[in-house]
Amino acid sequence: QVQLVESGGGLVQAGGSLTLSCAASGSINSINTMGWYRQAPGKQRELVATMASGGSTNYADFVKGRFTISRDNAKGTVSLQMNSLKPEDTAIYYCNAASRIYWTSSGPVNYWGKGTLVTVSS
Repeated sequence: QVQLVESGGGLVQAGGSLTLSCAASGSINSINTMGWYRQAPGKQRELVATMASGGSTNYADFVKGRFTISRDNAKGTVSLQMNSLKPEDTAIYYCNAASRIYWTSSGPVNYWGKGTLVTVSS
């Protein structure tokens, strides 16, 4: 099992910056990909950025050039540096970890944090 705890959300003005952090505990050696998803009011949860244990990254088009994901495999942490924030970035941001060991018929077991709220004012 893996537990994830996010921190770093808050209120920021448009154009500002925030850094989100996520710390994993438990079986951190079983984690492959770690990353961030977000869910805005009335919308589905969507991928923001992910990083595999080998370092490859995947960014949603709407954050390319503005957000940067980083990760410390040994510590089981992942961070998201968010720059040039826009009001449409307002959402609850969830940390995610996908297992490289535990699988279901539909893919790897995923773990989720409880989320941290980011609010960008115009």
